[in-house]
Amino acid sequence: MGKTKIISWNVNGIRAIIKKDFLQDIKEINPDIICLQETKASELDALKALEVMNGYHVNVNSSKERKGYSGTAILSKELPVNITNDIGIELHDKEGRVILFENKDFYLVNVYVPNSGQELRRLDYRSNWDTDFLNYCKNLSKKKPTIVTGDFNVAHKEIDIARPKPNYNKSAGYTQTEIDGFESFLDADFIDIYRDKNPEKIKYSWWNYRFKSRDRNVGWRIDYFMISSNLIENVSKTEIHNEYYGSDHCPISLELSF
Repeated sequence: MGKTKIISWNVNGIRAIIKKDFLQDIKEINPDIICLQETKASELDALKALEVMNGYHVNVNSSKERKGYSGTAILSKELPVNITNDIGIELHDKEGRVILFENKDFYLVNVYVPNSGQELRRLDYRSNWDTDFLNYCKNLSKKKPTIVTGDFNVAHKEIDIARPKPNYNKSAGYTQTEIDGFESFLDADFIDIYRDKNPEKIKYSWWNYRFKSRDRNVGWRIDYFMISSNLIENVSKTEIHNEYYGSDHCPISLELSF
């Protein structure tokens, strides 16, 4: 029986985190597949920064227009059957937000979902994104078991955010529009596996740098593994690793057996 360990981590700048304890942390976690979001580097710079990742095949997707913005990467010990960047919709494909990894057992989608922005200026765009991205994931799941992971930029329920009341419908990441977008995933037979396994557990994956929120654990759970329901029997473990630093997010992991 083969085991696969996947981690997802919004690194808030790949060149910055590499200079910290990132390599040691990865060595300790020892994942088979690494999904990174917010690499904030051109394709060339991201590949150069990740040259140090010995033993991993590296694939990156960078923002086409804004330099040092957004961006994703997937690193894997095994050579993928296929790698595809973007979702095939020009409006959404400028910012390097999606990479699709395929192996014999599953599709793995690494995503950095757009933030609705200050004063919710991008909320309408975000709503369109949620619809189109879900359709993309649903189409994949019809062909093969599918895992969608990354920074979804939304806290689903009150348990997922330290200060729900002052943020509800005022802050990006906790509006009803975004919550509804997330719930559409659940309605489409995807499972938020961490919450499924830990219905009452309060654990966060992101803390605001500006207010020393991490010291006080005033956080949000906005990083997820969403799995198609036909993978539920393959899940052996899932965790939020808030013991690891280096970014305003911490890594999350999923372990599968086949």
